[in-house]
Amino acid sequence: MKADLIATRQAIRAGSTHPQAVAEACLAAAQSTACQHAFMQLTPEALQQTAQQPQVAQSPLAGLAVSIKDLFDIQGQITQAGSVVLKNQPPAAADGAAVARLRAAGAGLIGRTNMVEFAFSGVGTNPHHGTPAAWDGLHDQPVGAPGQPHVPGGSSSGAAVSVATGAAFIGLGSDTGGSIRVPAALNGIVGFKNTARLVPTTGALPLSTTLDTVCAMTRTVRDAILAHEVLSARRVPQGRRPLSGYRLAVIKSLMQDSMDATVTQAFERSLNTLRASGARIDEIALTELNELAPMMSTGGFSPAEGYAWHRALIEREAERYDPRVLQRLMRGAGMKAHEYIDLVQARRQWIGRVEMALVGYDAVLSPTTPITGPQISAVAPGAERDAEFFRVNGLLLRNTSAVNTLDGCGISLPCHAPDELPVGLMVWHAAMHDDTILQLASLLEPMLQQH
Repeated sequence: MKADLIATRQAIRAGSTHPQAVAEACLAAAQSTACQHAFMQLTPEALQQTAQQPQVAQSPLAGLAVSIKDLFDIQGQITQAGSVVLKNQPPAAADGAAVARLRAAGAGLIGRTNMVEFAFSGVGTNPHHGTPAAWDGLHDQPVGAPGQPHVPGGSSSGAAVSVATGAAFIGLGSDTGGSIRVPAALNGIVGFKNTARLVPTTGALPLSTTLDTVCAMTRTVRDAILAHEVLSARRVPQGRRPLSGYRLAVIKSLMQDSMDATVTQAFERSLNTLRASGARIDEIALTELNELAPMMSTGGFSPAEGYAWHRALIEREAERYDPRVLQRLMRGAGMKAHEYIDLVQARRQWIGRVEMALVGYDAVLSPTTPITGPQISAVAPGAERDAEFFRVNGLLLRNTSAVNTLDGCGISLPCHAPDELPVGLMVWHAAMHDDTILQLASLLEPMLQQH
């Protein structure tokens, strides 16, 4: 793994390197073949200008490279959200709230990252701007065999690749159903989805106003804590409990269904490692998870709220949308008002039942995704591959989206060996358990990487 932000900041402050030298290395990574299709736009001047500022090394982010998902407003730039239908929009008049907080903390903005069009898929493909290949950030190597690239996960695809390859230290993204945690898992990095209310969404193009969460990917948990502190404008207290002081749960139903062999091996190995290190892990039923599919049978929040935002644009330019994204948005066109209201009420009651079931537990452990990322060729744009794409998309988002429905928080930690495809362990709980999840993740991280 390449050095994380905190280690690089320490090196700068110690005088062993300089922000400008680090900026050049990040730009070289961003322009390498490993980052092909990862960026919509590179902004080397902005990064270098920040790196040259006096005293920038004393800021929390020390002038170091941060990538911004093409969902967020950056003053003077056009926000396309991975589409072509918005390419002629006027440039943003101001930074979005999250971008402004990062900039104020000393972030050097290296560029806008590619993404699934309008953030509506967990696979990471984009027919307009290309699909970046997954990179294993934990072991700093391409994912899969040479010449057979794997999907990066989505929707924050370019953001994940930018962090995994070393082009950026923090990848700002969003998570509506797993769009931070899924690409983090498939690229061997850390992705933290905070409780949605903790970070403002102002200046981010919406998918679901109910579920959208602004958050980030990093290479380490300590960087994830730093990024969250900047984005949420709050401090995360230092954890003081040993691993044995946490009570953890594992759920068989839903979360472990249809796991492939690689995920099964990595997940079981991780649980065994944690138990051997003193973790108390109980298996619980949490049958409430089986209520999710019936609850979402009329379409769910993202199609309904997404269609409301896109309706006029679709009427004018439907043929310029990614057909797969358009198909999912159009599910929202048929949802009736009473069905939406019923869904809001059903979700509220479901959250209450799940929170009661998790009383006494500090976190739940699950595979972030039940499958590893397939090769891009299996799900690339094209009607003949749509069935496989939608099958894979459903599996990749299944576990993570449950946490979004819960209004919860969760972090994906890499737990695979060097000779395995990337696998993530998701540590999660209900709303406002963010500090506990981050503190626990700090303890788990080194244990999961003992290979």
